[in-house]
Amino acid sequence: MVSADSPSLHDRLVDRALALVEEGGADVSLRAVARAAGVSAMAPYRHFEDKSALLAAVALRGFGLMEAVAREADAVDDPAEALTAQGLAYIGFARTHPALFQLMFADNAGLALPHDECRGAYRLMARRVEQLCPTDAEAGALACWGLVHGLATLALDGRLPPAPAMERAALGMMTRGLATPA
Repeated sequence: MVSADSPSLHDRLVDRALALVEEGGADVSLRAVARAAGVSAMAPYRHFEDKSALLAAVALRGFGLMEAVAREADAVDDPAEALTAQGLAYIGFARTHPALFQLMFADNAGLALPHDECRGAYRLMARRVEQLCPTDAEAGALACWGLVHGLATLALDGRLPPAPAMERAALGMMTRGLATPA
């Protein structure tokens, strides 16, 4: 019998698939996930149509995790400092979860998700951009996301060695630029 506080089989399967993704395992098949979850090979099919559906659920979980990290970074009053902290958290998330980040942003699993379900961290960032740059918030949010995502991608590609002070300085330049009237 499953207790009320134990995760559902759906959640357990997503947890196990996420673990396999993060371990860098090439075999993130439904069969491998079932084995990792300790269930029959057919059990995942009651929750996921196929491997793509399972990986989409993992990518969606990743967007939730990223939003939680961004929310934690956003817990300061100053909009510029919050925006910088969010950017550092985004880059840190990519470095900490490289395979998941790849799944979320460069794999069909993440790209196939409904756009609105993946925007929690973006909405937090956009709110802070609007506080700094109310007259052109949409363009500012796009510029901010482009810079942060670019830095995260460069970090994962090995083109940006860990340099927190430099990353903070680059993000600080961005926030100052957003706050400067045109």
